[in-house]
Amino acid sequence: MSETVLEAVRRHARERGGHLAYRTPARTWTFAQVDEASNRVAQGLKSLGVGAGDRVACLTKQTVECAVLVLGANKVGAVCMPVNWRLAPPEIEYIVNNGQAKLMMADAAFASATGKIKTFITEEFSSWYGEFDARDTGYQPDAEETALQLYSSGTTGLPKGVELTHRNLRVAMVEAVPDAIGYRGPPDVMLNVLPTYHIAGIGVALLTASKGGMSVLYPDFDPAKAVAAIAEHRITHSFLVPAMIQFMLQAPGAGGADYSSLRGISYGASPIPETVLVNAMRTFKCGFIQVYGLTETTGAISRLAPEDHDPEGPKKPLLRSAGKPIDGVELRVVDAASRDCAEGEVGEVWIRSAQNMKSYWANPKATGEAFVDRQPDGLGWFRSGDAGFLREGYLFLHDRIKDMIISGGENIYPAEVENALMQHPAVADGAVIGVPDPQWGETVKACVVLRPGVSATEKDIIDFMRERIAHFKCPKSVDFMETIPRNPTGKILKRVLREPYWAGKTRRVN
Repeated sequence: MSETVLEAVRRHARERGGHLAYRTPARTWTFAQVDEASNRVAQGLKSLGVGAGDRVACLTKQTVECAVLVLGANKVGAVCMPVNWRLAPPEIEYIVNNGQAKLMMADAAFASATGKIKTFITEEFSSWYGEFDARDTGYQPDAEETALQLYSSGTTGLPKGVELTHRNLRVAMVEAVPDAIGYRGPPDVMLNVLPTYHIAGIGVALLTASKGGMSVLYPDFDPAKAVAAIAEHRITHSFLVPAMIQFMLQAPGAGGADYSSLRGISYGASPIPETVLVNAMRTFKCGFIQVYGLTETTGAISRLAPEDHDPEGPKKPLLRSAGKPIDGVELRVVDAASRDCAEGEVGEVWIRSAQNMKSYWANPKATGEAFVDRQPDGLGWFRSGDAGFLREGYLFLHDRIKDMIISGGENIYPAEVENALMQHPAVADGAVIGVPDPQWGETVKACVVLRPGVSATEKDIIDFMRERIAHFKCPKSVDFMETIPRNPTGKILKRVLREPYWAGKTRRVN
């Protein structure tokens, strides 16, 4: 059995402690420094009474500090909960309270959103943990202990805590995903510009450390800096959402930059226009790998290989595919009666893998609804909520069983947005859908029926909602209607609402 992420980082600190693990705009981190810092964090957490099973939250753009907190928490059996810093304060408060976090590490810019929880400012965090002993606690977590808790919104609009175990992280970040994306460890260098609260952001940071390789990390995505970093740091790999790829192609000088070190760019989390993909392949001149996965599956579970990216040849139709399952993953597509669909028939995608989450934190009902035929060892079929079909072993994603909108890699659930929309005094009825967008894959549109005799403009609606929920969840456009289509039981017919905007589009999700 392979090492856990925690064991692998400990070993690299012993065997190659002077080698670089991370590089940020502020400093470099060797493996020895990462291990020492996480040891001190662990001792500091112990002094505050944080122990096995406790949660510690972080609200930060600083990926290395987040990774150090993850490792430090694991060294006392605790669990780090990265929180989406783009959320509104009430949303952050809900997550922190739901997770029963004992403390929070937060960037100074976000400190006002942390509420009453004991908070350490990220910029001062090293001064705090630097006062403690650098001795390793020696804690060896069980494979089924929770290692990381990330929050994924649900169809009810309330976020759910996704519990990922040490086994989940080992299988995904030490074994399957590195093989899938071709990351071998040294001398490979990963460019990571993804946020800490995404499985891809924190997951890739842990992946490279577990393999003994290096990551170059930026707290914010700047297309020009990302392009320049490739040549400056001899980047070999990166994982990007499609909007990032598009913005990098538009950066000044992107067409003539040095990409000779690049071996592979992995992409996913939202749709990518075929023109953008083809332009990127011509510009970056490296292998492209499409991946599909969820927070609940510890990231990627399928892969469209570089050799299947053939825009001018017979494999061109595969550009719309999410590829084949990676090692250790089984896929099924089933109908409403849970029967396997025939090849090419659309149904719900089910996933069985040791990467599947342990559970939704403190939510046995949602956990039970998410799995089918779960066995005592934890393995079972996870219901993805995505609709697709299989053809010759390749998965094609067609639409969504659930109504989730993916915009620029962010998951947005209409129920949550609709709750805010219906608070507007001029709105009699409303619905929220995702509509195509060339940059973000999808953007949020509100469909609104106004109260009789009351007026409101598109700007009125959007401004009202931006005061209540995170800006990325708010509608970018509003259509005013006479009625919202519903079935006889009153359920909104989202497919009917979406159809005019998606007419002629063959690729609806990624």
